[in-house]
Amino acid sequence: MAAILALLGVFSIPTLALKTYDLSGPENAFVTATMTIDNSKNVADVHIRSGIYSSDTIFDYWHGYIATRMFSRNACFILKMDKKSFPEIQEIGRRAYEKQTLKKIFSPTNLWVQYTPGNSVIANIKDWFMYGSAIEHLCKDLPIYKLVKTEAPLNTQHCADAGIPSILGIKICPKLV
Repeated sequence: MAAILALLGVFSIPTLALKTYDLSGPENAFVTATMTIDNSKNVADVHIRSGIYSSDTIFDYWHGYIATRMFSRNACFILKMDKKSFPEIQEIGRRAYEKQTLKKIFSPTNLWVQYTPGNSVIANIKDWFMYGSAIEHLCKDLPIYKLVKTEAPLNTQHCADAGIPSILGIKICPKLV
């Protein structure tokens, strides 16, 4: 019996590579939100369903990019991650677990970003290698806007919400000239 236990210690059961969280809150029955973390690929995939305000967001920690597909705008918005603005994938998982179990967690962390309307690009093969296959799958054949970090604008009327609800909100705003 001791030999069997020793073997089990050597061949320990690995932790799950995929973990899905329900981030929907009781405060708004019209919004559903789920996040799946794939630890083996270092990717978090967030799905927000809220009618015309629906979006999908990929946090690709391996390649260092975030991409949000805004269904109402039929476009993809891509941002290069920086260590100061984004929690590690383990921290996002911890916050999602707390949100799912406690139902009351709220993190007021918002990241304000902007893009220049009319300044979209279509990604080429070289771009997809840089962004990774998860973002390619999300954004292929859509106009892509590159985002830059900014301060909260005075007028937020034209901004869209993305990211992870109540954990890390991304506010995408057009650059007003």
